[in-house]
Amino acid sequence: MVKKIAIFAVLIPAILLCSYIPAIAAAPFEDIVASSALLAEADSGMLLFEHNIRTLHPADALTRVMTVLLAVNAIENDSVSADELIEMTETAWFDLDENTPTRNINPGEEMPLIDLLYCAYVGAASEACNMIAEHIDGSVDAFVRHMNDYAYELGCVSTRFTNTHGRFNENQYTTAQDMFFIFREAVGKELFAEIASVYRYSVEATEESPQRNFSSSNLLFNSNGKYFYRNCTAGMASSTNEGGYSFVAYAESEGLSLISVVLGSDSIVLEDESVDMRNLSETRRLFEWGFSEFSWRTILSTTDLAGKAPIVNGAGADFVNLRPETEIRLLLANDIPDKAFKPTVIIYSIVSGEALVAPIEAGTELGEITITRFDPVENKTIDYGTIKLVANTSIELHKLEFVRMQMMSIFSSSAARTVIVVLIIIVVAYLALVIRYNVIRRKRMRRIADAKRKLAQERQSSSNADD
Repeated sequence: MVKKIAIFAVLIPAILLCSYIPAIAAAPFEDIVASSALLAEADSGMLLFEHNIRTLHPADALTRVMTVLLAVNAIENDSVSADELIEMTETAWFDLDENTPTRNINPGEEMPLIDLLYCAYVGAASEACNMIAEHIDGSVDAFVRHMNDYAYELGCVSTRFTNTHGRFNENQYTTAQDMFFIFREAVGKELFAEIASVYRYSVEATEESPQRNFSSSNLLFNSNGKYFYRNCTAGMASSTNEGGYSFVAYAESEGLSLISVVLGSDSIVLEDESVDMRNLSETRRLFEWGFSEFSWRTILSTTDLAGKAPIVNGAGADFVNLRPETEIRLLLANDIPDKAFKPTVIIYSIVSGEALVAPIEAGTELGEITITRFDPVENKTIDYGTIKLVANTSIELHKLEFVRMQMMSIFSSSAARTVIVVLIIIVVAYLALVIRYNVIRRKRMRRIADAKRKLAQERQSSSNADD
C-alpha cells in the first residue's frame, strides 16, 4: 500500500516543481519517448526530470484519477459511505457509445459505492464514473464543475475536464505538471492508495449480473509480464488514438518516493514481434534512473557537535558543546560528496563579546549554523538553510568560582575601592577609640582600687590604735 503523503500546503506551480535539482554529477536521463514527461519526488515535490511539462495534452483515461479522488474525499468527509448501495441510472449512460469502455453495469442494478470505485479505477468502467458523479454531487454536470474547481485548488491552471471518465473531448486537457499535482494529492489518501494498488479485482454477483472480474491497465503490477516493476505501488494507464499512450505512477524504494508522468508516448513492434507500450517501459526507465541517481541524505543531524561556546563560572567546564536544533535533510544526486557542503557557524557570545555565564540549560539557543554548497554547473553558491545551535547539555554554576568572581568584580571598581577604604578608616578609627576608651577605663579602675586599698589600710591602722 502506498504510504500516506504529508501535504504541507496548497500546491501551486509557482512554489512546486520549480525546485529543480541541477544535473550535477547525476547521469542525465536521455531520449524520453513521450510528448510530455516528468519525474518528481512525491513528498517534497522536487523535480528530477522534466520534458514539456506545461504542454497541453488530452486528459484521456487519466481523468478517472480525479473522479475517484473526489469520491474518496466525500467518503473521508462522511458525506457518503463506502458501503452504501447505489442504483445505476439510465442517465449514467448518457454520454457513452460502443467505443467507450464499460463493465456493463445496467440501469437498476445496485452496487456498493466501494465496488463502483474499483470498477471506475481498476476496471475502466465509464458508467461507474458517471454514477459516482451523480451520487456525490447530484448530477454529472455538477460533478464536472467540482472536478475543475478542485483541480484549480491543487494548482492545476492548465487542466479542464468536460466528463468524468476520459472519453476524448478536444476541450478536456491537462499537462504533465498538473497531472502530478492531482496524482500526488490522490496517493496521499489511504483509500485511494488502496484502490490504486490493486491489479485484479472481483465484484460479487448482483441480481442482474454474475461476478465481474477484471484487471488493471497498470501492467507494472503484472508479476508475470515484461513491464513488472516491484517498487511501483499505484498507477493509471491510458491509450487513445488522439492522446497516444500515457501513464501516471507512484513508486517507492529505500525511503524515496517518486511520481512519474508520461503523456503521449507510443507503442512499437519489436524484432521479436512483441509490442512495446512505451508509456509503461519509459515509466519504468524513469523510476530506475531516479532511484539509482538520487537519495535523501542527512547533511546536518541533531546529534552532530557543531561548535563550542566558552562559558564562565561553569562547574567543571570551560565551554559548552553546541548541536543543531533541527536536522537538514536533502534530496541529492548520489555523486555529490559530503565534503562539498560548507558549514558556517556563528556563536552569539563570541560575536557580541559578552561572556556566556553559567548556569546554562540544555537546549538554550546560543548560535546558528548555515549550510552552503558551490554548484559548478550553475556557477553559484546554494544556501540550504540556517539552523539554530543549542546547548547540548546543561552546565551548572560553580558557586565558589562565582563568589570569587563577584569579589573580583567588586574590587575592580574605583568607586567600590573608595568606599572600602573609607570603611576601613572608619573601622580603624572605631577600634582606636575603643582601645583608648579601654585604656582610660583600666587606669580609672586602678586608681579606684588603689584608693579603696588605702582607705582600708587607714581604717585598719585606726582600729589598732584604739586597742
